[in-house]
Amino acid sequence: MIEQFFDLKPEVLALDKKALELCKDQFAHVEEIRDYNQLKMLKAFTGCGVEARHFWGSSGYGVWDDSRNKLEEVFARCMGAEAALVRPQFMSGTHTLAVALFGLLRPGDTLLAATGRPYDTLEGVIGIGEAGKGCGTLREFGVLYDECPLKPDFTPDYEAIARQAKNATVVHIQRSRGYTQRNAFDLATIRKVAEIARQANPNAVIFVDNCYGEFTQKQEPLEVGADLIAGSFIKNPGGGITPTGGYIAGRADLVEKVSHRFTAPGIGAELGCTQDSLRDTFLGFYYAPGVVCEALKTAIYAQCLLELSGVNPVPRYTADHNDIVTCFDSGSAAALQGFCTGIQQGSPIDSIAAPEPADEPGYTDKVIMASGSFTEGSTIELSCDGPLREPYTCYLQGGVNFTAARAAVLCAVQNAFFA
Repeated sequence: MIEQFFDLKPEVLALDKKALELCKDQFAHVEEIRDYNQLKMLKAFTGCGVEARHFWGSSGYGVWDDSRNKLEEVFARCMGAEAALVRPQFMSGTHTLAVALFGLLRPGDTLLAATGRPYDTLEGVIGIGEAGKGCGTLREFGVLYDECPLKPDFTPDYEAIARQAKNATVVHIQRSRGYTQRNAFDLATIRKVAEIARQANPNAVIFVDNCYGEFTQKQEPLEVGADLIAGSFIKNPGGGITPTGGYIAGRADLVEKVSHRFTAPGIGAELGCTQDSLRDTFLGFYYAPGVVCEALKTAIYAQCLLELSGVNPVPRYTADHNDIVTCFDSGSAAALQGFCTGIQQGSPIDSIAAPEPADEPGYTDKVIMASGSFTEGSTIELSCDGPLREPYTCYLQGGVNFTAARAAVLCAVQNAFFA
């Protein structure tokens, strides 16, 4: 029935029909993961005794905010953590990661990026590259930086990790791909990196950037060897409902340590008002497993459709999915812009807008972004983006509703490759 609502060419409709048939087994697989995670979520809510009164927030200092504490208890239990810091004051994934890193590291300590160069915006936090000059970076505070580049096949260099982790205070693992063309690391790889680093240095903190990875599998990184994880609520765990915020979760002593960076030394997690944010955060988190499943189905379908169109996406639709992101080389600036325009035209908000490349805070190249989302910058809602540099790679993510996301992806593929 999609042709009743969108002007799609016959050849594109034929690819759509074929893709839906090919994706059936993978859809069933991610639906099984959804069901497991939804039951785990329900058990966390019932086990922690969430009540309607916990939707009421606090003002001012937020001292003795029992509702906030209950939210963090639920989050910790669901994610396999001893403790969690879940706050609306975190403004982005990068901000959340920065708070964690500044909380863990001291002058003279070493941060080891064990899975290659971190995401572009984190370069500014660390103090590497053009983005990190003169703005209070880790490097300016005397924190040392080391890096284990990935091998040519985008797998970790385990020998280098074993060697370089000996001097590391924090071992950083980035689960998702950033602006590189690799698949997200699976939990087995995260476990192996953690075990090798810990064997080399038992005191090192294993810290995982979990952005885009939550609820894509039945376990989380804390259950396979990570000490601390962090992420954003306008990505997976917010379920497309939570309008802002982030989380840091893991060992209780480490969460306590970073909480004093989040607020102020001596105050820690005791302060931080929640105002009217709690209901949306509870609700978004509760629905997150189902929404992530919709995003995974969108990714699987898009990957299959791109393959049928002669494009090679990463990952393939038949692969296991450890985040919600799909990337592919569009081949030209025009194709990248065309694909983003198609996503924008198939979005519920600002569908009349035409994405244009622009400078973005934290990025060294101009970036084009499409996101007709209800929450600004939300990447659990369908969006795509890419830096304007060769080979003009496009990064597609999200989709809170597969039926609607399918329509947008079809518009994008037609716009980019069948114009």
